[in-house]
Amino acid sequence: MARDFVLLGKITRPHGIRGEVKMHPYSGQPENMLQYRVVFIGTGKAEERQRFEIRRARVQGNTVLLKLTGCDDRNRAETLADREVWLDYRDLPELEDDEFYWADLHGKGVRTREGRELGRVTGLLDTGAHTVLSVTGTGHEYLVPVRDEFVVLIDEHEVILDLPPGLLEINRG
Repeated sequence: MARDFVLLGKITRPHGIRGEVKMHPYSGQPENMLQYRVVFIGTGKAEERQRFEIRRARVQGNTVLLKLTGCDDRNRAETLADREVWLDYRDLPELEDDEFYWADLHGKGVRTREGRELGRVTGLLDTGAHTVLSVTGTGHEYLVPVRDEFVVLIDEHEVILDLPPGLLEINRG
């Protein structure tokens, strides 16, 4: 599935008087923002996003403080509050063969190794212990832990699972 941009988070408010903004990263890993040099800020509509170079980024707790080119005072920073932060998909770091980006799973078909169609990936939840795949379809929502022993294959079109007996029945929504 071709993607142009990946949603990273949201600017929550200005920080200080020199144009810094505070950003809440949706990944829960604010340190990831330290590796990016260019972001796009705006709404879900690509034509409404504005390109900014990151001059400085620093982690503050679960958030990131960003100093952006062209944002030199609090007034300009206030105009960016409540805006989404996007990254050009091509700027994401390359992955190892056994890694994936959450955004790449959204919308993929999901079936069991035996061929039972479960639906499509509609979300991922980070529980702290492990990631949980939310699969919606056939009138149900299934929550499946993303664990090596359960995920057989993730390819361009689908996710194939090998689940222990009873797992789907105990968590049907």
